[in-house]
Amino acid sequence: MKFGVEIPFVHHLGFELGLFDAGLSELHYAPRPEHLNSFAVTHGGAIMTLLDVTMAVAARSVQKDMGVVTIEMKTSFMQPARGQLTGKGRLMHRTKSMAFTEGTVYDEDGRACAHATGTFKYVQRQGGVAGADAPISTD
Repeated sequence: MKFGVEIPFVHHLGFELGLFDAGLSELHYAPRPEHLNSFAVTHGGAIMTLLDVTMAVAARSVQKDMGVVTIEMKTSFMQPARGQLTGKGRLMHRTKSMAFTEGTVYDEDGRACAHATGTFKYVQRQGGVAGADAPISTD
């Protein structure tokens, strides 16, 4: 399954899309050694990226031709994230221009490791290579 757009950082981390439909998302992530912290568990920044992308995918799943940009995100870390990780996201509420979402990261034993809420703004995609030359409007 494809994300709908090329996201170089997501590709670099190796996230795989499992669900992208009806306000729901699921991503799979196998952290590599360079994604771990000094305690040999997945680095919090990698987990926050997984949550950010998981929630953004949930927001985009109801209107796949639109992009989203993160406006706000709050993350709680509950326990160390070890092994294969799964991010599950849900679109909680949507207005014409904003999406309110939540996401949870689970370890390979199904334990919740981190949870986040996020607010995203829907933005029209520009032409070209992922709109690389066009400014991103948050107006």
